[in-house]
Amino acid sequence: MKRTDQIPYSILELAAVSKGKAIGQVYKDSLDLAQHAEKLGYHRFWLAEHHNMISIASSATPVLIGHIAEGTESIRVGSGGIMLPNHSPLIVSEQFGTLAHLHPGRIDLGLGRAPGTDQTTAYAIRPDRMQSVYNFPNEVEQIQQFFSDNRGAQVRAYVAENQEVPVYILGSSTDSAVLAAKMGLPYAFASHFAPAMLFEALDIYRSNFKPSEYLDKPYVIGLVNVIAADTDSEAERLSTSLIRMFLGILTNQRDYMQPPEAFTDQHRALLNDPAFQRMLRYAFIGSKDTVREMTKSFLKETGADEIMVASHVYDHSARLHSYSLFAEAMQEIGELNPV
Repeated sequence: MKRTDQIPYSILELAAVSKGKAIGQVYKDSLDLAQHAEKLGYHRFWLAEHHNMISIASSATPVLIGHIAEGTESIRVGSGGIMLPNHSPLIVSEQFGTLAHLHPGRIDLGLGRAPGTDQTTAYAIRPDRMQSVYNFPNEVEQIQQFFSDNRGAQVRAYVAENQEVPVYILGSSTDSAVLAAKMGLPYAFASHFAPAMLFEALDIYRSNFKPSEYLDKPYVIGLVNVIAADTDSEAERLSTSLIRMFLGILTNQRDYMQPPEAFTDQHRALLNDPAFQRMLRYAFIGSKDTVREMTKSFLKETGADEIMVASHVYDHSARLHSYSLFAEAMQEIGELNPV
């Protein structure tokens, strides 16, 4: 499918584990989704980093990035993101430098400072993690240095030097916006689960942006949840898996992604509950036409330069269809706003 839109559209993949599905099959489905997305004109395919979560298998993020990049040809593949305080900047640079050699011009490095897990697990990953959290800006700079022409440095990531791996700052707060603006880097805001500070953060980022060797003007990626189906009612039915997943997060009773069930007034009440709204304000659920209008409003309100979509759907074929419908919606938006 030829892309005609002005706004690039991309995917955030968490490798969600549905009830009854083996993790190996989850990884095969992720690759199948990436190949499907490539044909549909999606711009990039990012993988998240999460730990100690029964329903999410994207814990070894660089390994999965390699798996996806190897099985695709042109779509950009990257991290959404690497939670840098969990890792050594040197090791991250060596991993992504290696990926860049294997897949030139296709690898992105999105960096965040959240743990991607609970505090107990974060401590198990790296007991001195909080020191790294406070040092996050410096560690981002260390990675940039490792990717530069770093001759003369005492410690070098040889496989990373002079490799083209764009760095993106990920965040859900104003702190990340300040950093992305100061460093002149593109900014991806996690409005798909933490929308509260979206507009304040975007205003700070754009108002304080300093052009850099990496970027001459602000670049914003807005993230949303999308569940699209042939009808509004079918999309609502599919969304019950998402609702149950987020209810498990709120009640600390996490489980595998569950099969969809009949959409009831109780599900609607949950979606409208303030606690859900704090997380799922930008969950676009409905037919292609419904999702298209929601997406148009989001793009107009945020002025996002790119939109990235997460789609938590139990059945793989239904998830592929959801992404197909969203791609069609983006094509239609582009046709209404030609370059």
